[in-house]
Formats: sequence, C-alpha cells, structure tokens
Amino acid sequence: MIEINEILQTMQMIREQHFDIRTITMGISLLDCKKNTDRETAEAVYHKVTTKARDLVKVGCQLESELGVPIVNKRISVTPVSMISGPDPMPIAVALDKAAAEVGVNFIGGFGALMHKGSTRAEETLLEAMPEVFAKTERLCGSVNVGSTRSGINMDAVRKMGHVIKKTAELTADTDGFGCAKIVVFCNAVEDNPFMAGAFHGVGEPEVVVNVGVSGPGVVERALKEVRGQTFDVVAETIKRTAFKITRVGELVAQEAAKRLGVPFGIVDLSLAPTPARGDSVAYILSEMGLEMAGAPGTTAALAMLNDMVKKGGVMASSHVGGLSGAFIPVSEDIGMIEAAAAGCLRLEKMEAMTCVCSVGLDMIAIPGDTSANTIAGIIADEAAIGMVNNKTTAVRVIPAPGKKAGDTVNFGGLFGYAPIMEVNGYRNDAFIERGGRIPAPLHSLRN
Repeated sequence: MIEINEILQTMQMIREQHFDIRTITMGISLLDCKKNTDRETAEAVYHKVTTKARDLVKVGCQLESELGVPIVNKRISVTPVSMISGPDPMPIAVALDKAAAEVGVNFIGGFGALMHKGSTRAEETLLEAMPEVFAKTERLCGSVNVGSTRSGINMDAVRKMGHVIKKTAELTADTDGFGCAKIVVFCNAVEDNPFMAGAFHGVGEPEVVVNVGVSGPGVVERALKEVRGQTFDVVAETIKRTAFKITRVGELVAQEAAKRLGVPFGIVDLSLAPTPARGDSVAYILSEMGLEMAGAPGTTAALAMLNDMVKKGGVMASSHVGGLSGAFIPVSEDIGMIEAAAAGCLRLEKMEAMTCVCSVGLDMIAIPGDTSANTIAGIIADEAAIGMVNNKTTAVRVIPAPGKKAGDTVNFGGLFGYAPIMEVNGYRNDAFIERGGRIPAPLHSLRN
C-alpha cells in the first residue's frame, strides 16, 4: 500500500530537482478496428481512440493538481498500424492524428510495423507511406522493429528504413528534418514502452491499459553531490535508494490513474529521461561521478553502473516495472550531452559504445543532411547488432538535417531541444547494405 506521506517526502525533488512524471500513456488495442477498406478502418480507429481516451488528459491534470506532481505528457499508444492497414494507410494515420488532437494528448504512437523476421505487403506499404505521413501529421509517431535476439536482423527492413529516414528528412526540410524525430528503429522492441517516439501497444497487452514513465536525472545528480569523493559502493547505493523513491511516486500515479480511468494498470517505466533544462541531465550525473564531461574515458563504465542501479532500485519499489527502464542518452534532449557533443568530447562511435549498457540506443542525434540512406542503414544495423547479441532493446532515432553539415546546430524546441550536427564516418558501405537477406540469430538465442 502506497501512502500519501511517501509523496510528501518527494516535494523537494519536485520543487528543486526537476522531478516529474514524464508521461501517462494509455495503450489501446486496434485489432477489432480492421474493416473492409482503410477508410472504414480509419473511422473505427478514430471512434475507438476518442472513446477510450476521452478522460485521459482530464485525469492526468486532476492527479497533477491533487498530488502536486508534474505530469509532463499525456500520450496514447496503439497496435502497430500495419496489423490493421491495407493498401492505403494514410487515412488511418490522419484519423490517429485527428483523434490525438481531439482528446488533447501530446503524442500518439504506433504507426509502425514488426519486421524482425520478414514482411507482409501491408508492412511494405506502410513503410512506403511513412515519409509522407510524418510530413503531414503533427502528433503521430511510429516505429519499426527490424531485429531480435531470437530471429536475427532483417537487413531488407534495415535498408528500407535508411531510405525512409532520408526521405522523411527531405519532406520536412523546412523544420531541419524534424519528421525523423517521430521515427524509431528498434531491435528487441518491447510491447509496453510508454515513451515516444517508439511506444506501441503490443499484441500481448490488454484491450486498454495505463503505463507510466517516470524521470528524475536531477534528483540523482543532487543525491550524488552529497557523496562526493566516496567509493563506488556508496555511489551505487545512493543511486539505488534514489531510484526507489522516484519509482514509488510513479507507482502511486499509475495506480490512481488506472483506477479513475477504469482500465488495468500496466507498468512503471523508471527511465531517467532528461530534458534540455540545466539540472535535468544524465550527462551531468556522469560528471558528478567524476568525469570532466560525458564521453571522457570511463563514461561507459559510469553509465553501466547508473543504469543497473536505477533498475535495482526501481524493482524494489514496484511489482510491475517494465518498458525500457534505465537511463536514456538522447543528445538534443540533454543539455550535458549537447555540450559534450559540441565540445567534441562525445562522438557517434563513443555513443554507440555507451548504448551497450544504457536503456535504449542512439537517440535524437542530428547528422549531416548529405548522409546517405545506406550510411543511415549501417548505423541502424550496428545498433541492432548490439541489441541482438546482448539480448537488450536498442534503437536508432537520427535526424539527417537537410543543408546542414558537421558543426552546425539544429533547434527543435521544447522537450526535443537542440543539437550540434555530429560527424558521421564517410567511408561507403553500399555493397554491405545492398546484400539484403537476414543476419542469423546468435547461438545463445537457442534457449528452449
């Protein structure tokens, strides 16, 4: 039983350390919305989303007011659209975007496909539509799963996603390729992730469910200031205890939101999700551990411990921890990462190494606009390989900013922040990417 006095103990975290509930995300199954045509399906989708989520924002605002805990985003995730779409997924995309605006949520995720072992015609069609969809919609996000530990990596899907991202950037050139910020390419995607842009409602989930994502890099950084100079054992214990407190708040909000909405409570995702605000940075936590700047030697080790202790503290605070849970390292959304990238201390290759031990992967990274589709596909393949071999979720969300070169800056605003354009290895990989086929699953996938 969670008591209100546990929330009262966190008031300082909220007032001074940027603690918040980053999102309440309602997952909605659309499997029963499939009709004879895409337009009929779109009508059913709009009706179901606006009916099931009509009180989501209202309940979120009530909880903010009553508990004094900021809830930054109210979001919706839906069944991967390729499962219900036909030859023209655009009407469904428009219906989802319109429904999101109608109920007042910040984003709706799920315009995507699961292609880790192969593809259907519906999935191929959806990929073809993605650039135009993300250029024309405002709140819609999507993801594609191209690999898994059990199935290997679908290199045909990887190649196509390189072209999807490149085309999306071109169609949204007036906003520095911002459409790409709404596309995530996964390996080992999870079904209950509440964070955008990669959230979708998995087929193993209930009809409707509420998942909550908590955040609090500033809280962890402040706690570590109190143990400067002490051993890593003390640092680890401090992070673990802090994660426990953060997750307990998320547990209360999730349970209360689910009760008021009359739907099951799913999971608490206890990820440390940064913002561009100073004092709300995962990179600053790494600096507080003793690094001059994120990217310095020792960064991967520090991040590994941070990620592990966040998980250990969180699982003691909730019986239903899920989603991605760990530490995010997006460049544009973390002021410390922005500074490190601008200084040249943090490079793309170092970030790839860091993704071996953090929560997800290469996230919100701006790259030169002339980066080729095959180079982008190579970045995706490398990240998918890390996820496949290490049996973890990895992802890529890169933004090839049209007309920009390494050293320039793009500004997306709000929680998306701003970022220096990071240099990308210019050596070609065309013959590798264009082989196609599937990279086989690793030996340790055979666990039955």
